Amino acid sequence: MVDLVGQYAGIKEEINNSFNEVLENAAFINGPQVHAFQKELEEYLAVKHVIPCANGTDALQIAMMGLGLKPGDEVITADFTFAATVEVIALLQLTPVLVDVDPVSFNIDIEAIKKAITPKTKAIVPVHLFGQTADMDAIMTIAKEHNLYVIEDNAQGIGANYTHADGSKSKTGTIGHVSSTSFFPSKNLGCYGDGGAIFTNDDALAHTIRGIVNHGMYERYHHDVVGVNSRLDSLQAAVLRAKLPHLDTYNAKRLASAKKYTERLQNHPNIITPSLNGDDDSHVFHQYTLVIKDANRDEIVKFLNAEGIPCGVYYPIPLHLQKAYRDARYKEEDFTVTNRLAKEVISLPMHTELEEEQINYISEKILQFLDS
Repeated sequence: MVDLVGQYAGIKEEINNSFNEVLENAAFINGPQVHAFQKELEEYLAVKHVIPCANGTDALQIAMMGLGLKPGDEVITADFTFAATVEVIALLQLTPVLVDVDPVSFNIDIEAIKKAITPKTKAIVPVHLFGQTADMDAIMTIAKEHNLYVIEDNAQGIGANYTHADGSKSKTGTIGHVSSTSFFPSKNLGCYGDGGAIFTNDDALAHTIRGIVNHGMYERYHHDVVGVNSRLDSLQAAVLRAKLPHLDTYNAKRLASAKKYTERLQNHPNIITPSLNGDDDSHVFHQYTLVIKDANRDEIVKFLNAEGIPCGVYYPIPLHLQKAYRDARYKEEDFTVTNRLAKEVISLPMHTELEEEQINYISEKILQFLDS
């Protein structure tokens, strides 16, 4: 699914030099590489504040802590996404409110958000799922009307551009009040371990978050806010600094591979290929995800695995059906799209080293199965 060995080969000298620099100065926590990466990512995103942290889940939790959300506050997010998004809501004793997603983009459904708002609603968490931009103009309009925070989950979307109604563009993660991202190794911008970051243009919020990530300290041994221990280490920052200048190229390679897959698969009656919610740069294809119609998705998975082709099902069980997050408030008729996608989606290999010959082989095998 991901060829990190091949990617490393292309930037080996840069990575090794960066590692050696960290090893020689031994500044493993909050060293120069961390501060330099922070500044470089701020410039890339055109955002005022990047606060690195230990992982993407921490980033989302810390963003919510920084906003001062209280136990019982309701937070609306998508039912069709990875559990970390709802996990942190529950950990903070907030109330998760899961809603259905759009059948085309797989991102949070705008009308479902509107229906879910109550006097207890305090925030919306859109997820830029699989690298596709969510409908941020509509989400920000709803948030403004109801005085809600918007927390972007940008773990899969870094580098994507959202085109506003006026034609201007913003990087995902810079539009809401605050955003989180993950640098897990398989991400479009990934390190060689765990890592994450929070983005915001709000000076006061950034100050609060900087304290939270470091035990609530702004001055050593002075704990001004309740905090956590969540820091990006210098070795991971060194990897990210080496990769960041290549991010747009990496994303362009993913887009090119996605287009090749689509050319080969889009005309089959049992396959729905991914759509673009805007211009080419609106989707960075963290995953290339098909919908399989009127055929057995699980049998395709078995067939591809038997042929030595990796594939993934993201996500096989909707969050509202997970034991940890079941709630009597949820009605199955409110999750028709999510329930269907959980049975029909399949993600194909997608990475920067993917070759046309591999794409052709994978596509041919899928078509072979469906036509047999």
